Amino acid sequence: MANEEILEEEEASIISLTDEEGNEVEFELIDSVDYENAEYLILLPPEDEAAEVVILEVEPHADGSETYVTVNDETTLNAVYEIFKERFKDIFTFE
Repeated sequence: MANEEILEEEEASIISLTDEEGNEVEFELIDSVDYENAEYLILLPPEDEAAEVVILEVEPHADGSETYVTVNDETTLNAVYEIFKERFKDIFTFE
């Protein structure tokens, strides 16, 4: 997948996340998808055009902060990915 077209249209939103080993990893926020009363972020490593997208669920907290959680449900992952693919079918090439 090439993300050059998106970068030309608007400045990329980069977010830093901490992985399980405590390492800071940067991702480009590609999209936010609402599905079954939850919000999911579609992320892509900004330097790797051939990388797979990462889908994380947003868990809002009462204090206004958010936690991003790995989605383990295959059905939810597939549904969110299909919504993303439909929205970006004219921008990305999906395999």
